[in-house]
Amino acid sequence: MSLLQAPRGKTVIVVEVGGDRAFRRRIMEMGLLPGTPVRVVAVAPLGDPLTLELRFGRLSIRKREAEEIRVRA
Repeated sequence: MSLLQAPRGKTVIVVEVGGDRAFRRRIMEMGLLPGTPVRVVAVAPLGDPLTLELRFGRLSIRKREAEEIRVRA
């Protein structure tokens, strides 16, 4: 499933980061690496952006970016 489909409040594990090379590099530099536990903590009222909690902080990404990140429960 994609990160966009992950239920709010549930911890999931990043399996793969898709998309073009520049996007993958930027996302991985922010700490979203395969094997990283991530939790969706908030979604903006219109659904964009999503706020994620990972490692030692929080990160906001757009819906279309969340669709490119594959996770497992």
